[in-house]
Amino acid sequence: MHIPYLAQKPQAILIALGWAMKGDGSLIKEYSVVALQGLTLVLFIFFMWVASRGMKSLKIVGSVAGIAMFVMSLLYVAMAVTAPAITEVHIATTNITWETFIPHIDFTYITTISMLVFAVGGAEKISPYVNQTRNPGKEFPKGMLCLAVMVAVCAILGSLAMGMMFDSRNIPDDLMTNGQYYAFQKLGEYYNMGNTLMVIYAIANTLGQVAALVFSIDAPLKVLLGDADSKYIPASLCRTNASGTPVNGYFLTLVQVAILIMLPTLGIGDMNNLYKWLLNLNSVVMPLRYLWVFVAFIAVVRLAQKYKPEYVFIRNKPLAMTVGIWCFAFTAFACLTGIFPKMEAFTAEWTFQLALNVATPFVLVGLGLIFPLLARKANSK
Repeated sequence: MHIPYLAQKPQAILIALGWAMKGDGSLIKEYSVVALQGLTLVLFIFFMWVASRGMKSLKIVGSVAGIAMFVMSLLYVAMAVTAPAITEVHIATTNITWETFIPHIDFTYITTISMLVFAVGGAEKISPYVNQTRNPGKEFPKGMLCLAVMVAVCAILGSLAMGMMFDSRNIPDDLMTNGQYYAFQKLGEYYNMGNTLMVIYAIANTLGQVAALVFSIDAPLKVLLGDADSKYIPASLCRTNASGTPVNGYFLTLVQVAILIMLPTLGIGDMNNLYKWLLNLNSVVMPLRYLWVFVAFIAVVRLAQKYKPEYVFIRNKPLAMTVGIWCFAFTAFACLTGIFPKMEAFTAEWTFQLALNVATPFVLVGLGLIFPLLARKANSK
């Protein structure tokens, strides 16, 4: 289920590099979608090689880039909100009220709920490293709470700042692809700084995306293959090199990502649409993983009396069960409705995207179901 996320990270790196080097979003418009996706695949192969060599230095780079992006996000909010008072710019979205933030509930909006679930996810990527903290039972939950607060603050204030900067009734078609760079570019214009802020953000985002890609290659494979049971995972997939990298697991990941990078070029001829499609696919596939988390949570709550867990989320058992079931149902609903493409319905491209959105989860789950069969066959020899 992590494959679509890995397939999109090189796209984000390419777009960020384009803004950092050219000062605009023209890079993805100058070449064919096949050429750009080919370059995306090359970037993925390179960073997969980097991940296979170990990533001690990238941990430092990732930490610095992450802090820089967080600081830039807060700086953006502060400068954007205060710009009308300090400079002569006017608020793009006039008459901002509480009603402005209340969405119009229709089928189109419902299909975007999965994007919200996807947006608040991601913290699970650091779970393989929880035991590296000094006191996991206390430090890890505190870290999760701090992360949730930071995400919520940035999302709320960022939405307000974006509403002040862009007219909510006239949103650019490529805002999902280039919106963050447009925002910093406009901010630089407000304060007579040119593209300086945008370039700084693009560089920080490039480094952050690189670190996130490498971590996202390494961490899931550590979880899947690190302590794999030979009854369910073929032993050949767990073979490691001198750096502790599961070589065959990396190769299998590469094949899946390569297919998902190049296959959409058969029916999606525009890089902006391809980026948005893959982002929407992520909003369906990634939250599907959380369903297993909620099932596990419900099972743990039911069997809690048999164990003495170091950390307990909700001590009231009926309330914990209710929360687990509600989270499962809401996430499942979001994933099912998110399958429908966010574009004009029943066109050739809409049908192609819908087919990919339906097929991808089944294929990825199917691969997971095949592993025990392959392991059983290998063990019988």
